[in-house]
Amino acid sequence: MTGPGPSAPEPAGDGRRGRPRSAAADTAIIEAVLRLIEEGASIGDLSMEGIARAAGVGKATVYRRWSGKNALLLDVIRSLDDDLPPARGASVRDDLVAMLEHLRHRGLVKRHSAVFRTVLTHVQAQPDVWREYHDTVIRARREAMHAVLRRGIDRGEIRADREVGVLADLFVGPMLARALLDERQALPEGLAEQIVDTVLEGVRPRP
Repeated sequence: MTGPGPSAPEPAGDGRRGRPRSAAADTAIIEAVLRLIEEGASIGDLSMEGIARAAGVGKATVYRRWSGKNALLLDVIRSLDDDLPPARGASVRDDLVAMLEHLRHRGLVKRHSAVFRTVLTHVQAQPDVWREYHDTVIRARREAMHAVLRRGIDRGEIRADREVGVLADLFVGPMLARALLDERQALPEGLAEQIVDTVLEGVRPRP
């Protein structure tokens, strides 16, 4: 996914003045940022003026949409976040595998490794921007994972004496470590199943 999704929230402080936004212009600007980073530009190299030139739009067009580079980068990183597959609810294991398989596929896409890490590192260094990304993207993903785990606890498939957030980290952590922290790590087919089955073995209720 290389453009902002239809449900993506409006960027904070985008500076619009009553003029309708053009989805094509939004996509062109975000694509320009992604292209510049893929070509080797650092976050520090990027300027709103340079982004406008690369997108083929006027500087005012960019500033009408985003108040500054951080607000724009927040939407860039949102554009790289595909929606999680809906939980089917028939099997806790299958839902967990589907979530981890989604992460595996994202990690296999070069854009979601090099570019994502570049933008994510910058966003993490900006407390206000990181907080908004966390509240609008990460929190929704965690809540989806927690809902699946709570269903597993209610069904007696997962032990109930551990905090749900810790359990979620046990499942997601290994995939994120391979996908984002070390691009040399393999992401083979079956990895999601291997992680889920290994963790489930350890978190099953004790006799």
